[in-house]
Amino acid sequence: MKTAIAPPREFPLAPLQVKAWLFMVVLAIALVAFVILIPARPDQVGPFWQALPIAIIVIAIVLPLAMLRRRRVTLQDGQLVVAATFYTRKLPLAALDLDHARIVDLGEHNEYKPLLKTNGYALPGFAAGHFRLRNRAKAFCLLTDQERVLILPQRDGAFLLLSPERPQVLLDALKAARG
Repeated sequence: MKTAIAPPREFPLAPLQVKAWLFMVVLAIALVAFVILIPARPDQVGPFWQALPIAIIVIAIVLPLAMLRRRRVTLQDGQLVVAATFYTRKLPLAALDLDHARIVDLGEHNEYKPLLKTNGYALPGFAAGHFRLRNRAKAFCLLTDQERVLILPQRDGAFLLLSPERPQVLLDALKAARG
């Protein structure tokens, strides 16, 4: 007899902060201004400068799209799957130390703030990927709000930092799925 597989359960993230949106707008304006200021005559520039406007436009489109469209926290088949822009982290629930998980405000608990990007993507008000925290621990982050962050310690000493819209609901679902 086959056991029923539970459908994936998705947990919405906290909305992006205004400073992340503002940074994207300012960056887009700066990139467009840079493209406009590049000399128009091909004899004035080399092949690198001719390809640069296309590269800038691609970057200006791909980065914000990844930030907006690829942010997901899903519980499926006994795994927590976190899709964070260009990064995906899949962790079996057994790898998480849920008894020591907690919800914190990073403004009050500075030791958990991402300090150094080791392989990540960060803007003001947004962080995704692999980081070193202020306490020097390794962490995989998907942060859109720093006031309600779910800190999930892993059994290997690393951390998973998430900003779900309702962190307690995610934590309760993880504990229930663990059994």
